[in-house]
Amino acid sequence: MTQAVHAAVDLGAGSGRVLVGAFSDDGVRLDEAHRFSYSPRQSAGHLRWDFGRLFDGVRAGLRRAAVMAGTRGARLRSVGVDSWGVDYGLVDEDGRLVEEPICYRDGRTEGVMERAFGRVDRKTLFGETGIQFLSFNTVFQLLAHVEAGIPAGAARLLMIPDLCHQALCGSSIGEFTNASTTQLLSIRTADWDDDLFASLQLPRHLMPPLRPAGSELGPMAGTLQRELDLPGVSVVLPATHDTGSAVAGTPLRPGWGFISSGTWSLVGVERMTPLVGDAVLAANFTNERGVCGTFRFLKNVAGLWILESCRREWQAAGVDSDLPRLLAGAAALREPAGLVCPDAARFFNPPSMIHELRAALSETGQRAPTDPMELTKVILDSLAFRYASVVDTLETLTGQRLAGVHIVGGGARNGYLNQATANATGRPVLAGPIEATGLGNMLMQAVACGITTVAEGRRRIGDAFAPRRFDPVDQPAWQAAAQEYESLERSAAY
Repeated sequence: MTQAVHAAVDLGAGSGRVLVGAFSDDGVRLDEAHRFSYSPRQSAGHLRWDFGRLFDGVRAGLRRAAVMAGTRGARLRSVGVDSWGVDYGLVDEDGRLVEEPICYRDGRTEGVMERAFGRVDRKTLFGETGIQFLSFNTVFQLLAHVEAGIPAGAARLLMIPDLCHQALCGSSIGEFTNASTTQLLSIRTADWDDDLFASLQLPRHLMPPLRPAGSELGPMAGTLQRELDLPGVSVVLPATHDTGSAVAGTPLRPGWGFISSGTWSLVGVERMTPLVGDAVLAANFTNERGVCGTFRFLKNVAGLWILESCRREWQAAGVDSDLPRLLAGAAALREPAGLVCPDAARFFNPPSMIHELRAALSETGQRAPTDPMELTKVILDSLAFRYASVVDTLETLTGQRLAGVHIVGGGARNGYLNQATANATGRPVLAGPIEATGLGNMLMQAVACGITTVAEGRRRIGDAFAPRRFDPVDQPAWQAAAQEYESLERSAAY
C-alpha cells in the first residue's frame, strides 16, 4: 500500500516553508521541501504583504513536495497551511483579493485601541473575548480599516492561512485557533461575538463560518492538481495559527509550561478552560484556542525579533552577523553586558534596533556597548529574564507551580538562550522539537485522515524528536542579575 504523506505549509511573518512528512509504522518523519520569502513592502500608503509572491512560494513548495513524495514511493494525501495571527485579507464574491493585506507592523492602528474603548470598555472587551490587548489585534486593524473605508466589493474577511486555503480549494472557511487571535471571537460561544461587532460598528457580514482544526475542506482545485502533479490531494485545516500548531506538535509533560520561540515568543500553559478576571486583565494574558477544545493561556513576548533586526543591520554594514559566532561570543563573556526590557514599545519596529538598544542601556545608567557579541548577550539575557517574569506571573494566575519549561520552534536551537532561560527561571528546560509547528500542522492533517490521534501523535513525536535538557547553573549570579532586571521592568513602559 502506498504510504500517505502530508504537506505542511508554515508561514512566518516574512518567510515560509513547505514541509513533507508522515506518521508511519517506522516513526515520524518531517523534511523541508522548499523555503521562500515575501517581506512586507510599502504600497498604496501602507506596509503590505505581497500575497501573490507568498502564494507563488506555496505553489513552488507543493510542486517540490510532490516530487519528494514520489522519490519515497509515497503519495501526497493532504496539505494544510498555518501562519502568524491577526493579519487578514478582504476578498470579493469570486474570491479575488480587493487589495493586498496590510501587515500588523503598519502604523494604521496607532491610537485605534483607545478609540475602541470609547465604544466598548477594556474590561468588557476582555471579558467577552479573553484575549490580551495588543495594538495590532485584528479587532483594531478592522476598526482602522472601517475608519479609512472598506474597499468596494469586499465580501469576506479571511485570515492569511484561509486566503491560502481558498486559493488551493476555493474554501471560505475560518478556523478557531486563528480566529481567537482576532479578539472578535466570543470566549463563551466560540463564534463571532455579534454584540461586539454591533458595539464597535464593525462589518459582521464579512466574517467566515468557522470549523475546528482537523477538518477537511475539500479537494485541491483541479487546475492546481494538474499544474503541480498532485492528483487526489485534499486540503485540511490544521491549527492555522502557528502557535496553535506548535503546541499541538509538542509532547508537553504534565505540569510544564511552554515557550514557542521565534520572532515572537509565546510563554504559557495548555488548559482545558480559559482564565479571565481582573488579575488576568491586569497582567494582559490571553486565552487563545487550541486543538481539541484546549486553550493556550499565555503572554506574547518580543522574542528573537530584536536580535534578528540587529543582525540585519550588522549585515548591511558589512559586520559579521553569523549567529553561531554571535552565540559563542556571548557565551564566552563572563561579565554582565547589560539588561533591557524587551517588551518595551520602543523595540516594536524602530528605524534602528541597535541604536534603540544602546539608547535604552544609556538611559538606565548602563554601559552601551557597540560590540555585536555584547549586544547579543544583552538581548538574550534580557529575554531570559522576561521569560522568568512571565513564568512567575503565570504561576500566580493559575495557582500552579511549573515543574519546567518546554521550548519549541526555531528558537529551540539557540543553546545560549535555552541555558539562560533555565538559569533565569531556576527550572529545567527541554528544547525541541525545532519543527514543532510543522509537526503539529502535519499531526492535525493525519488526524483528519484517520491515521492517528492527537494524544498518540504527540507521544510518537516525543519518541522521534527527543528534546535536549538544560538545567539551571550559577544560580547566585543569576539571582543577583534578576533583581536588577526586576527594577528595570517595574519602571518600563509596556
